[in-house]
Amino acid sequence: MARNLLTDSGSIFVQIGDENFHRARALMDEVFGSHQFIVLITFQKTGGIEGNFLQNTVDYVLWYAKDKSKAKYRRLLLPRRLGHTSLDRYDQYQEAEFVIRPLNQEEKADDSSLDTLKRCQLSPLFSEGGSEAASREFTYQGKVYSIRRGTHWKTDQGGLRKILRADRIQSTGNTIRYKRFVGDVPMIPLTDRWESTQIGTERLYVVQTAGEVIKRCLLMTTDGGDLVLDPTCGSGTTAYVAEQWGRRWITIDTSRVALALARARIMGARYSHYLLADSRDGQLKEAEVTRTAPPETPTRGDIRQGFVYERVPHITLKAIANNAEIDVIWDKFQETLEPLREKLNSIVDKQWEEWEIPREADDNWPDEAKALHTEWWEQRISRQKEIDDSIAAKADYEYLYDKPYEDRKKVRVAGPFTVESLSPHRVLSVDENDELFEEVGESEEGYGEEHDFVRMILENLKTAGVQQAHKEDKINFSSITPWPGELVCAEGRYVEGNEDSVTEKRAAIFIGPEFGTVSRPDLVAAAREAGDADFDVLIACGFNFDAHSSEFKKLGRIPVLKARMNADLHMADDLKNTGKGNLFVIFGEPDIDILDAGAGQIQVKINGVDVFHPNTGEVRSDGAEGIACWFIDTEYNEESFFVRHAYFLGANDPYKALKTTLRAEINEDAWSTLNSDISRPFDKPGSGRIAVKVINHLGDEVMKVFRVR
Repeated sequence: MARNLLTDSGSIFVQIGDENFHRARALMDEVFGSHQFIVLITFQKTGGIEGNFLQNTVDYVLWYAKDKSKAKYRRLLLPRRLGHTSLDRYDQYQEAEFVIRPLNQEEKADDSSLDTLKRCQLSPLFSEGGSEAASREFTYQGKVYSIRRGTHWKTDQGGLRKILRADRIQSTGNTIRYKRFVGDVPMIPLTDRWESTQIGTERLYVVQTAGEVIKRCLLMTTDGGDLVLDPTCGSGTTAYVAEQWGRRWITIDTSRVALALARARIMGARYSHYLLADSRDGQLKEAEVTRTAPPETPTRGDIRQGFVYERVPHITLKAIANNAEIDVIWDKFQETLEPLREKLNSIVDKQWEEWEIPREADDNWPDEAKALHTEWWEQRISRQKEIDDSIAAKADYEYLYDKPYEDRKKVRVAGPFTVESLSPHRVLSVDENDELFEEVGESEEGYGEEHDFVRMILENLKTAGVQQAHKEDKINFSSITPWPGELVCAEGRYVEGNEDSVTEKRAAIFIGPEFGTVSRPDLVAAAREAGDADFDVLIACGFNFDAHSSEFKKLGRIPVLKARMNADLHMADDLKNTGKGNLFVIFGEPDIDILDAGAGQIQVKINGVDVFHPNTGEVRSDGAEGIACWFIDTEYNEESFFVRHAYFLGANDPYKALKTTLRAEINEDAWSTLNSDISRPFDKPGSGRIAVKVINHLGDEVMKVFRVR
């Protein structure tokens, strides 16, 4: 298995299995150069293949760069989870305020009962390397601690005092150490070993890649608005993840099954609406997080400026030692704490220093002493909280690129995108001398494959028939026999009319390419051949039809019915021919008017779709109720269809269905502009062409191109 992912920021990812590892590595070295290799990522997959030895439960991702010196990288962070080896060094626990103790053996073996953020480690307060000018002594809780010659404190005396006042010093034997809590650096960097990336039990596609793997690759190497290319689409996981995280994307596949799955997946999904840094809401959120005044600069909603991300503190000894606000907070609270301590000492006849005052009051104390004791501890705890808040606010921080702030009042759906089929293409091969040559399409092997495809289509056509927009209007063949034509490959017979007048009709059957598009010249030639052989109608079966073929519906006396083949037919080996599926559906010519809206603008009105009725042999126009949705490309370039206008007619109550799908209230005035059979006015196209795509309730579509001057 191999999957590729490329970003416009210069990174290339190749997902491979164990069996292809060495070959893929050699190929990537040859293409990009071994010096552009960045790292080999190992990730956990859903399952492994059992054999005679250890079961393989990992796949690999090769990360290369076009130019490693210019490749973009955003460090991703993971939380320290219970049981993770990164917590092993945090072997102390804060039992209560200002009291820590070592973990016992049971807690080291099973830490599930512990609050992770209360775990800490005791690290040295000195470093190697002597300094004659600096003092090697420091007084902590009335005792002088010294460090040996050849070492120095990690900060000066003023910094040590701030660390002391922040309650970050702990004595251990004859030395003092710095208390570092898990919450100081609550996240750890993502490494080259990715765990918990399994897909789960539900797969959309046989080679579907875990979305978590794709997400990490994108977030590490791209920003909002960057472009991602996946040349092996599959179920569309890359496009789905890129759309979710505000990246532009291009995805490609030779299988129509894959494209159909990807399109349905992207269009049917709901995405979170993240706060853009270049928005007023984003500016206000950033100001709230950083505790600063919001800027007054204008915003444009540019996604390339990024999102407003959550962030975590990165508290260091140096940051605490340089935080001048600690002394200010200390002095402020001392004005209250010192008088309380002196009164308490006087009543209970003690000479307690601050660190000696017990946490619990003695039952024999008078009520006044108990009240003073309670008030003193309340002020002590408040001082510590204010100092901790100051440390967190002034410390360095790291962005969580996978946690942008979300606006839960808004729901986002997929932006405009296009799915275009390609015309049949030629395949060029290389001989033993590295010379290009074109393979002969009529080779025995190629002919055999084509013959099998045609036979499979005819078998399913005989079983399933051809479905119209209405269930009662269906062409059921009494027989289908091969026909020795150039384009017409079979003769199908069906009856037309009602019980009083039944006529048998002969249909010429034309089958388009397995991987390609039926073009208008193909239809013209097939219809001419059908007329010469005295057929009554031509039924052209294809997976897709080009824009110009939609305008062709009759040649002389021969009606041309275009039956769109269901993508399920690509999975013929697994398809169960029950005769109940809509494998062949005729979706006729859309009835469309172009209206002059004045001021150089036009409107499009859709009246319905022309439908062939086999009972009468007539082509009648059905109303707009047979249309699920329709789209307009107001600047069609004859290459790609871009949805610039979208309208949803739907059956029953589409407004209610939309609210249910989005799980949100929809503005009825805004919905009325979308639930319409007439478009909003738009400027005449500079290209001189517009294209209208109509989709029925079965998911079949037809596109028609109009010249507009």
